[in-house]
Amino acid sequence: MILDKFSLKGKTAIVTGSNTGLGQGICRAFAEAGANVVGVSRRHSTETGEMIGSAFHNVIADLSSVEVIPSVIDQTVAKFGRVDILVNNAGIIKRQDSLEFTEENWDSVLNVNLKTVFFLTQAVAKKFVEQKSGGKIINIASMLSYQGGIRVPSYTASKSAIRGITMTLANEWAKYGINVNGIAPGYMATNNTEQLRQDGERSADILSRIPAGRWGTPDDLEGAAVFLASAASDYVNGFTLAVDGGWLGR
Repeated sequence: MILDKFSLKGKTAIVTGSNTGLGQGICRAFAEAGANVVGVSRRHSTETGEMIGSAFHNVIADLSSVEVIPSVIDQTVAKFGRVDILVNNAGIIKRQDSLEFTEENWDSVLNVNLKTVFFLTQAVAKKFVEQKSGGKIINIASMLSYQGGIRVPSYTASKSAIRGITMTLANEWAKYGINVNGIAPGYMATNNTEQLRQDGERSADILSRIPAGRWGTPDDLEGAAVFLASAASDYVNGFTLAVDGGWLGR
């Protein structure tokens, strides 16, 4: 049955940024599809855990440093015995005019959004190879993987790079049965867009370009995430799927 290919029963997924927003929605969707879920967050993902129950395990880690990566992998394997799926969702954004943009704002965003993403992905891929099981990696990109944006040079650089390394790693790791894909959310009602949504003029400009006529929600991302994490996407590799209400098609 075709719906069986979308099942995640018996799989274990690591999802970073699990305490709110898109990460929380993906954790919930994976659990509903049958997976055990390890949510990685800087603060306790209490609400996410309450939604999911015993199939959820929270790892507290500050992803601004790659030093936490071995612990994330070790705790996942200790709890659920293996890892099958990684979603690199955690990310930060700093807004400042590019003429004034600071080195601190540059480094802090690139460390979380790109450096740790790459080395966590590498560590999980090594575990896939060790398990001889293949696996699924989903990188959360952005509309700014395709566009320049305004006042967010480090975020744009990081998300453009995420789309690029998604293709690179797919090229290298397909031979191991590892699928590496991305999701580029459109303008979503999350913590990262709170400033934009509170700016009446800017919010109206954004909404006027979205054919769907609304900001996206975590629910809108769930189907794409389950698809890319499941056997239904076994021949999809190196592609970044836009979930944007039609923004890029405008």
